[in-house]
Amino acid sequence: MSSEFKIAGSLKVKGNEQAVSEKFRKREFVITDASSQYPQHISFQLTQDKCGLLDAYNVGDEITVSFNLRGREWKSPQGEIKYFNSLEAWRIERKAETAQQPHQDNYPAPTIEDMPMDVKDDLPF
Repeated sequence: MSSEFKIAGSLKVKGNEQAVSEKFRKREFVITDASSQYPQHISFQLTQDKCGLLDAYNVGDEITVSFNLRGREWKSPQGEIKYFNSLEAWRIERKAETAQQPHQDNYPAPTIEDMPMDVKDDLPF
């Protein structure tokens, strides 16, 4: 069973789609996670029909990546066993704005005193 993870960062590298075989294609990309003292450059891969998810984004865009952690075992022709991990992305979204509220200017709300005199007189209260 795989776990789902999310991470936000800036798109640093946007690779091209690669045909690994007739039936398998992948696309790699890197994001920079600057949430700690030392920025981390994290490599992800998209596979098969997910390769197109990256098309809508440009290097420098702030994105959130949903991904699964994958691990596998590989045995070399010499019999040596190695282990590999990959981060397989399955969703990419624009990073949410820090404030989820609509843009507001720093002007005070109008009061009754701000209204023209002829409008004040027509008010029913």
